[in-house]
Amino acid sequence: MINENFILETINMIKLYNLDIRTVTMAISLRDCIDSDVDVVCDNIYKKITNYAKNLVEYANEFENDYSIPIVNKRISVTPISIIGEACKNPDYVKIAETLDRAAKDVGVNFIGGFSALVEKGFTKGDKLLIESIPEALSKTERLCSSVNVATSKAGINMDAVLKMAETIKKAAEYTKEKDGLGAAKLVVFCNSPGDNPFMAGAFCGIGEPECALNVGVSGPGVVRAVVEDLGKDASLSEVANKIKQTAYKITTTGELIGRKLADKLGIPFGVIDLSLAPTPAMGDSVAGIFQAMGIEHAGAHGTTACLAMLNDAVKKGGIMASSHVGGLSGAFIPVSEDAGMIEAASKGYLTFDKLEAMTSVCSVGLDMIAIPGDTPVETIAGIIADEMAIGMINKKTTAVRIIPVVGKNIGDEVIYGGLLGKAPIMPVSKLSSAGFVTRGGRIPAPIHSLNN
Repeated sequence: MINENFILETINMIKLYNLDIRTVTMAISLRDCIDSDVDVVCDNIYKKITNYAKNLVEYANEFENDYSIPIVNKRISVTPISIIGEACKNPDYVKIAETLDRAAKDVGVNFIGGFSALVEKGFTKGDKLLIESIPEALSKTERLCSSVNVATSKAGINMDAVLKMAETIKKAAEYTKEKDGLGAAKLVVFCNSPGDNPFMAGAFCGIGEPECALNVGVSGPGVVRAVVEDLGKDASLSEVANKIKQTAYKITTTGELIGRKLADKLGIPFGVIDLSLAPTPAMGDSVAGIFQAMGIEHAGAHGTTACLAMLNDAVKKGGIMASSHVGGLSGAFIPVSEDAGMIEAASKGYLTFDKLEAMTSVCSVGLDMIAIPGDTPVETIAGIIADEMAIGMINKKTTAVRIIPVVGKNIGDEVIYGGLLGKAPIMPVSKLSSAGFVTRGGRIPAPIHSLNN
């Protein structure tokens, strides 16, 4: 299935259009690290991560040089930590968080994900303790990322967890207010979260995953935009979709080759390739730019959702033929702060919160990296999360919310994080109250089509 001639064709894509392997993420199961003593747990975790990942960065850099293909991020994901710490007689999730962060730093990876809990049907004691520790844990670490799954298409939406996560997001932003709420930027709330996702902040090693595996995420919005522009304005949408499929095939082939060879050298199984188009703040590396190449004046115009739906579908159709194991999120990301075109559209008022929500019904994830006023009520944030979870639940897809209530800032202000996190304008949210709804508690039942056994 691997045609190395395609690799040669990607050289111009790399040089001119920002094609890269966005991340190689080593998923490590920590289930055998459980102990009744938290100090033993921390020791087990540190030893296992540093043993498996000790060569990850070095080998990835070697392949980067050998193939002249940038591998932007090297990351680790681990078993949801709420499970690992639950058996401790003296549970200290912040201590475990700091251990994960230290291990990540010592092996040289960019981020480590898995400070996570799965609470779509309710909380265990470990889940509650982990969620309560998230704001402090994220404020005391540099590379740690956290995620909580609060809904699935099978279980419905845990509205108690939705409200709890809204409170947690507010606290995470407040604990890191001197960094414009950076803690909240490393925290994501999911519906239908996949256990083999290589992208942060939502990556974790699912319960059904092997002892260790390598998951790969490839990105190429700039490449897709270039090929669409080359078709010209007279090309039909059928021709555009077909060209995107062909391009996605070539991009995925590159990721599959590098991922398999790197996994072999590390002595671990190759897991999945995630077909997502992940943008960056760099000019020309924008999903919003693809919309413009298709004929939309700017992201946010009527027709944007249709463009995104076609793009998402074409990327999946092309990519799946190039890989034997596709997983993760797979589609197109629309993070406001991480996409130059989305940043511009939001800053000019072309892209509203409501339009973003509509677009999430057809994209990979959801409301991603959106900065909102710091005084936004917890109940409003809970309403935002509930809406996004409903889209995922009803459509049997992954959706997520990564939202940042920036303390001391309001509409018209801007936050700058730098790097892949980029910058974002503070976007307005509805002033209408959601409190009477989100405080009722309980669960929103799963839809009727979930009864498919």
